[in-house]
Amino acid sequence: MKLREAFLLLVFASSALTVFSQTDPVSQPGTLVGQQAAITTAVPFLGITPDARHAALGDGGVATSADANAAYWNAAKLVFIEEQKYGGSFSYTPWLGKIVNDMWISSLSAFYKIDREQAVGFSFKYFDLGEISFRGYQNEPLGDFNPKEASFDATYSRMLTDNFSIGLSGRYIFSNLTGAFTGPDAQAGKSVAADVGVYYRKDLQSTRSSTLSLGAQISNIGAKISYTDNNNKDFLPTNFRFGGAYLTELDPYNSITFILDFNKLMVPSPGANRDTVSLLSGMFGSFSDAPGGAREELQEFMISAGIEYWYRNIFAGRIGYFNENVDKGNRKYLTMGVGFRKERFGIDVAYIVPTNEREHPLAETLRFTLLMHIPNTTVEEQESVTD
Repeated sequence: MKLREAFLLLVFASSALTVFSQTDPVSQPGTLVGQQAAITTAVPFLGITPDARHAALGDGGVATSADANAAYWNAAKLVFIEEQKYGGSFSYTPWLGKIVNDMWISSLSAFYKIDREQAVGFSFKYFDLGEISFRGYQNEPLGDFNPKEASFDATYSRMLTDNFSIGLSGRYIFSNLTGAFTGPDAQAGKSVAADVGVYYRKDLQSTRSSTLSLGAQISNIGAKISYTDNNNKDFLPTNFRFGGAYLTELDPYNSITFILDFNKLMVPSPGANRDTVSLLSGMFGSFSDAPGGAREELQEFMISAGIEYWYRNIFAGRIGYFNENVDKGNRKYLTMGVGFRKERFGIDVAYIVPTNEREHPLAETLRFTLLMHIPNTTVEEQESVTD
């Protein structure tokens, strides 16, 4: 597995700053360190889509209908889960599956509706990078190690009006990439972060029943993380996501939703002196620090677009597209997937097809999500008794 070892060691040597999905280090090794305009951060696994439904929608979902994975996309929309008291989901995704067979990422999420106006959620995300054989300067074996990263989230979502809600998530982050193989000062990275989101949903008066949803969230607002000492810290992937979704019912059995998301990393652009930039300065300065001015700032926005079709709320078909500027990572891929719901259970599947003749870590990979929910029968029974 020399190819994988060389790739991962290069990633580790750069203090885990490279976003795996931003470049193509396997077929184009020079792009890993040559794309100077691409923004990199520590713990990039936090930005990997956890569930197959939204993976099939071009990695967009800040304003889609709420489900068990809502908190990742927008903490505020969790409270808009309808007709469910509590539930959860489990997702699994092979990583670099065309090259290795022991790298994978999974997530586990759960939610509970306290009442109509409040909901809480919890989630756990785990990234296993497989077993790595480390070697010294003279190519002598140093031993094997299994790098791993994880995060644990807790979310509170509250409805302020019938159409508007806010949400807050707290997150603990753990990242152990090299153990003690890179030196006596090597250590696991640890940090805490928060997400803040808002969500608005409005039923529209028209010839067809339709709903407009708008959402925005800033994710991973937290302290820098270090893998060595306090003088060498890296930014978390603080991300600003905003967008909308428009759902229309074609007839009593068929509905279709159009979604559009925009994303921007709120971290200093390449060339900025990150060692002296504070968290808040880096976040707000990220909108005006690009060397190329306003034009380059606009290039840092990533676009996700998708269409979701439902038949009787049982079967879903999805298609989407993700686009990133060629100078900022050049990720461009088509996504597609299907979903199925039956009573208390569901399953979603997604598939990625690169469109720029470059391999993607998830190319030709099936992603799976299993869902479970319990209907909110208690509230329904109370309402029926009152009537």
